Amino acid sequence: MITATNLGKRYVIGERQRYLALRDVLTGLLRAPLRSKTRTNGNDSKTLWALRDVSFEVGRGEVVGIVGRNGAGKSTLLKILSRVTRPSEGWAELRGRVGSLLEVGTGFHPELTGRENTFLSGAILGMSNREIEQKFDQIVAFAEVERFLDTPLKHYSSGMQMRLAFAVAAHLEPEILVIDEVLAVGDLEFQKKCLGKMSEVAGDGRTILFVSHQMGQIRRLCDRVIWLDRGQIRLSGATRDVIKAYEFASANTVEGDRESGICFLRWNTARGDHVITDDEPEITLTFTVRLEHPVMRGHFGVALLNEGDAVVAGWGFDEINISAGLNELRLRLQSLPLRPGVYGMTCSVFDGGNNLTGGRLIEQWYAMPQLVVDTRPVAHPQDRWAGVLNLPGELIVQKGE
Repeated sequence: MITATNLGKRYVIGERQRYLALRDVLTGLLRAPLRSKTRTNGNDSKTLWALRDVSFEVGRGEVVGIVGRNGAGKSTLLKILSRVTRPSEGWAELRGRVGSLLEVGTGFHPELTGRENTFLSGAILGMSNREIEQKFDQIVAFAEVERFLDTPLKHYSSGMQMRLAFAVAAHLEPEILVIDEVLAVGDLEFQKKCLGKMSEVAGDGRTILFVSHQMGQIRRLCDRVIWLDRGQIRLSGATRDVIKAYEFASANTVEGDRESGICFLRWNTARGDHVITDDEPEITLTFTVRLEHPVMRGHFGVALLNEGDAVVAGWGFDEINISAGLNELRLRLQSLPLRPGVYGMTCSVFDGGNNLTGGRLIEQWYAMPQLVVDTRPVAHPQDRWAGVLNLPGELIVQKGE
């Protein structure tokens, strides 16, 4: 369904492009001789390759995730595939009707109502009025904008616009659905609703390209993943393998001076590869901290955080003596039944006090790098109900007497 061969996109930093009216073009032609006389031969602009030598194929019915840090070229790639921008080199071929959801409000007009924009967006996607009318009630119900159908779009919130845009793109049945990180705009419940719809679309044999920074969404939805790094494909393959490598690389990117007082974290597992996997008999977390002054009979606290910085688990230890300078503090755990993902950790040192009375805070750090958990999900298959713990369960059904 999608073939990309040696795609590249080059931008000139400092160069500004704008849309021109006919009068602007004619004026530019008249001024061109003057510009040629006054222009210098020097070129202060810098060339930036947002994408370079990117090649891949996507088959019918595949759901492919695209991951990478900000500026890696993910959105540029989707814009090229959606024909929003032309590649500077290479080519791409898409076989089928494409529905793109790249930015909130794409294809919408702010002065038109929600009803009118639904028909406008459908027409842009190549649908007839009859096709749109057949799906209209489903689109409106999914987007949850019934009360505001006849309200101009400029009065919609960004979340409402995103809901309507996604509903149109998903329900008008394009053969290829291209979705950028726009789901982050919506609330959590609607994100889960969108993921369910995308799973349904994929089940119908349609192809999906999905960009997201939320690895839980990628794990749940995608058959395989492409990892973009600095405009090039760094790794492509099975979802679990690529996400594991991406999370490990992201978590181990440590910036700054490790001896300036920050808390550096490393962990030892049975396999010794610094990634927590299934069936680990014991896990040891080692915190390296630097103190200017010794702490006598103090308190050491550790908190484990999820992506939303909510505390997943915490440990506190009293009557701790820590010397001045570099120290290693080891936290030994019998198990850590967490769902897959990247977790943050904080550690804090108090002088005096205990778990109840606290004491004087000496230092508090975010531990670096973050903790990578790559276990097989065994809890509820839907993220909405699975929580953060990865606990297996067995259900026994027995007829009552």
